[in-house]
Amino acid sequence: MIILIAGTDTEVGKTVLTTALTAYGQKYQPQRAVGVMKLMQAGVGDRELYTNLFSLDQSPQEIAPLYFDAPLAPPVAAAKEGRQIDLGIVWQALQSLQARKDWVIVEALGGLGTPVTQELTVADLAASWRLPTVLVVPVKLGAIAQSVANVALAKLSRIDLRGIVLNCTQPRSEIEIAELAPTDLIQSLTNIPILGCLPYLEDPKDLNKLAQIASDLDLERLMSLVISNR
Repeated sequence: MIILIAGTDTEVGKTVLTTALTAYGQKYQPQRAVGVMKLMQAGVGDRELYTNLFSLDQSPQEIAPLYFDAPLAPPVAAAKEGRQIDLGIVWQALQSLQARKDWVIVEALGGLGTPVTQELTVADLAASWRLPTVLVVPVKLGAIAQSVANVALAKLSRIDLRGIVLNCTQPRSEIEIAELAPTDLIQSLTNIPILGCLPYLEDPKDLNKLAQIASDLDLERLMSLVISNR
Protein backbone atom coordinates (compact mmCIF):
# COMPACT_ATOMS: atom_id res chain seq x y z
CA MET A 1 0.00 0.00 0.00
CA ILE A 2 1.28 3.43 -0.90
CA ILE A 3 -0.06 6.91 -0.19
CA LEU A 4 1.27 10.33 -1.20
CA ILE A 5 0.91 13.13 1.33
CA ALA A 6 0.54 16.34 -0.66
CA GLY A 7 -0.34 19.85 0.46
CA THR A 8 -1.69 23.17 -0.66
CA ASP A 9 1.67 24.86 0.02
CA THR A 10 4.79 24.65 2.15
CA GLU A 11 4.50 24.54 5.95
CA VAL A 12 0.90 23.29 5.94
CA GLY A 13 1.35 20.02 7.83
CA LYS A 14 2.51 17.36 5.36
CA THR A 15 5.30 16.33 7.72
CA VAL A 16 2.94 16.21 10.71
CA LEU A 17 0.57 13.88 8.87
CA THR A 18 3.42 11.75 7.55
CA THR A 19 4.95 11.33 11.01
CA ALA A 20 1.54 10.72 12.59
CA LEU A 21 0.69 7.93 10.14
CA THR A 22 4.13 6.39 10.57
CA ALA A 23 3.87 6.54 14.37
CA TYR A 24 0.42 4.97 14.17
CA GLY A 25 1.65 2.16 11.97
CA GLN A 26 4.62 1.35 14.18
CA LYS A 27 2.61 1.49 17.41
CA TYR A 28 -0.69 -0.11 16.47
CA GLN A 29 0.25 -2.30 13.50
CA PRO A 30 3.78 -3.51 14.30
CA GLN A 31 3.23 -6.61 12.18
CA ARG A 32 3.27 -4.39 9.09
CA ALA A 33 6.54 -2.86 7.90
CA VAL A 34 6.20 0.87 7.32
CA GLY A 35 8.44 2.79 4.94
CA VAL A 36 8.77 6.56 4.65
CA MET A 37 10.03 8.59 1.74
CA LYS A 38 10.39 12.24 0.82
CA LEU A 39 10.17 12.54 -2.97
CA MET A 40 13.12 14.92 -2.92
CA GLN A 41 14.52 17.27 -0.31
CA ALA A 42 15.98 20.75 -0.56
CA GLY A 43 17.67 21.85 2.64
CA VAL A 44 17.90 20.15 6.04
CA GLY A 45 14.60 18.91 7.39
CA ASP A 46 12.41 15.88 6.88
CA ARG A 47 15.05 13.23 6.17
CA GLU A 48 16.84 14.10 9.38
CA LEU A 49 13.56 14.19 11.32
CA TYR A 50 12.43 10.77 10.12
CA THR A 51 15.85 9.27 10.84
CA ASN A 52 15.82 10.60 14.40
CA LEU A 53 12.19 9.74 15.17
CA PHE A 54 11.79 6.25 13.74
CA SER A 55 13.55 2.93 13.37
CA LEU A 56 13.00 2.59 9.63
CA ASP A 57 15.67 0.17 8.40
CA GLN A 58 16.23 2.59 5.52
CA SER A 59 19.32 4.34 4.22
CA PRO A 60 19.29 8.15 3.90
CA GLN A 61 19.06 7.67 0.13
CA GLU A 62 15.92 5.56 0.54
CA ILE A 63 14.32 8.24 2.69
CA ALA A 64 15.22 11.11 0.34
CA PRO A 65 16.57 9.79 -2.99
CA LEU A 66 17.44 13.29 -4.21
CA TYR A 67 18.93 15.82 -1.81
CA PHE A 68 19.90 19.44 -2.45
CA ASP A 69 21.56 21.82 -0.01
CA ALA A 70 19.60 25.01 -0.72
CA PRO A 71 16.02 25.22 0.67
CA LEU A 72 14.57 26.23 -2.68
CA ALA A 73 12.34 24.77 -5.36
CA PRO A 74 14.17 21.66 -6.67
CA PRO A 75 14.91 23.02 -10.18
CA VAL A 76 16.43 26.15 -8.63
CA ALA A 77 18.33 24.22 -5.95
CA ALA A 78 19.65 21.76 -8.53
CA ALA A 79 20.79 24.56 -10.84
CA LYS A 80 22.76 26.17 -7.99
CA GLU A 81 24.70 22.90 -7.66
CA GLY A 82 25.07 22.35 -11.40
CA ARG A 83 23.01 19.17 -11.22
CA GLN A 84 20.18 17.62 -13.19
CA ILE A 85 17.07 16.21 -11.54
CA ASP A 86 16.92 12.50 -12.34
CA LEU A 87 13.41 11.31 -11.51
CA GLY A 88 14.48 7.77 -12.41
CA ILE A 89 16.44 7.65 -9.15
CA VAL A 90 13.33 8.58 -7.19
CA TRP A 91 11.16 6.08 -9.04
CA GLN A 92 13.62 3.22 -8.52
CA ALA A 93 13.92 4.01 -4.81
CA LEU A 94 10.14 4.09 -4.48
CA GLN A 95 9.74 0.76 -6.26
CA SER A 96 12.45 -0.84 -4.13
CA LEU A 97 10.86 0.42 -0.93
CA GLN A 98 7.39 -0.67 -1.98
CA ALA A 99 8.67 -4.17 -2.73
CA ARG A 100 9.82 -4.73 0.85
CA LYS A 101 7.35 -2.68 2.89
CA ASP A 102 3.67 -3.28 3.57
CA TRP A 103 2.85 0.40 3.79
CA VAL A 104 4.82 3.24 2.16
CA ILE A 105 4.06 6.83 3.12
CA VAL A 106 5.50 9.32 0.63
CA GLU A 107 5.72 12.99 1.51
CA ALA A 108 5.57 15.40 -1.39
CA LEU A 109 7.26 18.79 -1.35
CA GLY A 110 5.70 22.24 -1.31
CA GLY A 111 2.24 22.31 -2.84
CA LEU A 112 0.68 20.41 -5.70
CA GLY A 113 1.84 23.16 -8.03
CA THR A 114 5.44 23.08 -6.81
CA PRO A 115 7.90 22.29 -9.64
CA VAL A 116 9.96 19.12 -9.39
CA THR A 117 11.71 19.77 -12.71
CA GLN A 118 11.63 22.55 -15.30
CA GLU A 119 8.63 20.82 -16.92
CA LEU A 120 6.82 18.90 -14.17
CA THR A 121 5.01 19.73 -10.94
CA VAL A 122 4.15 17.59 -7.92
CA ALA A 123 0.68 17.19 -9.41
CA ASP A 124 2.14 15.90 -12.68
CA LEU A 125 4.28 13.37 -10.83
CA ALA A 126 1.40 12.15 -8.67
CA ALA A 127 -0.71 11.59 -11.76
CA SER A 128 2.01 10.02 -13.90
CA TRP A 129 3.05 7.61 -11.15
CA ARG A 130 -0.57 6.91 -10.19
CA LEU A 131 -0.01 7.66 -6.52
CA PRO A 132 -3.15 7.64 -4.36
CA THR A 133 -3.01 11.06 -2.72
CA VAL A 134 -4.21 12.82 0.41
CA LEU A 135 -4.28 16.63 0.44
CA VAL A 136 -3.33 18.52 3.62
CA VAL A 137 -5.11 21.87 4.05
CA PRO A 138 -4.17 24.29 6.86
CA VAL A 139 -6.99 25.60 9.04
CA LYS A 140 -6.85 29.33 8.39
CA LEU A 141 -8.68 32.07 6.53
CA GLY A 142 -8.61 30.97 2.90
CA ALA A 143 -8.80 27.24 3.65
CA ILE A 144 -11.99 26.89 1.62
CA ALA A 145 -10.54 28.60 -1.45
CA GLN A 146 -7.26 26.67 -1.14
CA SER A 147 -9.17 23.41 -0.95
CA VAL A 148 -11.27 24.22 -4.01
CA ALA A 149 -8.28 25.43 -6.06
CA ASN A 150 -6.04 22.47 -5.22
CA VAL A 151 -8.76 19.90 -5.77
CA ALA A 152 -9.43 21.53 -9.13
CA LEU A 153 -5.74 21.17 -10.00
CA ALA A 154 -5.79 17.56 -8.82
CA LYS A 155 -8.80 16.77 -10.99
CA LEU A 156 -7.31 18.59 -13.97
CA SER A 157 -4.13 16.57 -13.55
CA ARG A 158 -6.16 13.37 -13.05
CA ILE A 159 -4.69 12.68 -9.64
CA ASP A 160 -6.20 9.85 -7.63
CA LEU A 161 -7.15 12.19 -4.78
CA ARG A 162 -8.57 10.13 -1.93
CA GLY A 163 -9.28 12.66 0.77
CA ILE A 164 -8.47 15.89 2.57
CA VAL A 165 -6.94 16.21 6.03
CA LEU A 166 -7.24 19.56 7.78
CA ASN A 167 -4.33 20.65 9.95
CA CYS A 168 -4.13 23.28 12.67
CA THR A 169 -0.81 25.06 12.21
CA GLN A 170 -1.61 27.12 15.33
CA PRO A 171 -3.94 26.60 18.30
CA ARG A 172 -7.58 26.63 17.16
CA SER A 173 -10.85 26.21 19.02
CA GLU A 174 -13.59 23.98 17.66
CA ILE A 175 -15.55 27.09 16.75
CA GLU A 176 -12.60 28.54 14.82
CA ILE A 177 -12.09 25.28 12.95
CA ALA A 178 -15.77 25.12 12.03
CA GLU A 179 -15.73 28.72 10.80
CA LEU A 180 -12.39 28.72 8.96
CA ALA A 181 -12.63 25.23 7.43
CA PRO A 182 -16.26 24.08 7.47
CA THR A 183 -16.24 20.40 6.63
CA ASP A 184 -19.64 20.21 4.97
CA LEU A 185 -18.97 23.22 2.74
CA ILE A 186 -15.53 22.01 1.62
CA GLN A 187 -16.86 18.54 0.89
CA SER A 188 -19.81 19.99 -1.00
CA LEU A 189 -17.62 22.26 -3.13
CA THR A 190 -14.91 19.68 -3.86
CA ASN A 191 -16.77 16.37 -3.71
CA ILE A 192 -13.76 15.02 -1.79
CA PRO A 193 -14.17 13.52 1.71
CA ILE A 194 -12.48 15.16 4.68
CA LEU A 195 -10.77 12.42 6.67
CA GLY A 196 -10.32 14.45 9.83
CA CYS A 197 -8.56 17.40 11.42
CA LEU A 198 -5.14 17.32 13.09
CA PRO A 199 -4.88 19.49 16.21
CA TYR A 200 -2.02 21.89 16.83
CA LEU A 201 0.88 20.04 18.43
CA GLU A 202 3.18 21.82 20.85
CA ASP A 203 5.61 18.91 20.52
CA PRO A 204 5.44 17.49 16.98
CA LYS A 205 7.98 14.81 17.97
CA ASP A 206 5.84 13.12 20.62
CA LEU A 207 5.33 9.70 19.01
CA ASN A 208 2.51 8.65 21.34
CA LYS A 209 0.59 11.84 20.62
CA LEU A 210 1.27 11.54 16.90
CA ALA A 211 -0.06 7.97 16.88
CA GLN A 212 -3.12 9.06 18.84
CA ILE A 213 -4.07 11.92 16.50
CA ALA A 214 -3.64 9.61 13.52
CA SER A 215 -6.03 7.14 15.14
CA ASP A 216 -8.64 9.91 15.28
CA LEU A 217 -8.59 10.21 11.48
CA ASP A 218 -10.89 8.16 9.26
CA LEU A 219 -8.13 5.61 8.69
CA GLU A 220 -10.52 2.82 7.82
CA ARG A 221 -11.81 4.85 4.91
CA LEU A 222 -8.33 5.94 3.88
CA MET A 223 -6.87 2.45 3.96
CA SER A 224 -9.83 0.82 2.21
CA LEU A 225 -9.70 3.44 -0.52
CA VAL A 226 -5.99 2.98 -1.06
CA ILE A 227 -6.13 -0.83 -0.94
CA SER A 228 -9.05 -0.89 -3.37
CA ASN A 229 -6.89 1.00 -5.86
CA ARG A 230 -4.04 -1.52 -5.82
